[in-house]
Amino acid sequence: MDARILLLGRPGCHLCDEARVVIERVATDLGVGWEERSIDENPQWRADYAEQIPVTFVDGRQHDFWRVDEARLRQALR
Repeated sequence: MDARILLLGRPGCHLCDEARVVIERVATDLGVGWEERSIDENPQWRADYAEQIPVTFVDGRQHDFWRVDEARLRQALR
């Protein structure tokens, strides 16, 4: 299953932990794939998103940062 949702975060980020719970629930309910990556894997991600993590992408486009709104995420995936 291809990932439609990408969560960019970093280890130890409590907002990332909260975002992961929402994303897992929505992805499971809707049967879509998702993946999580650390901004520390890519210097450009670190430069672009260090102050915004977690950052959520849907189908390659930035969707949210800091918090994931479950209803908004579900709408974006429909």
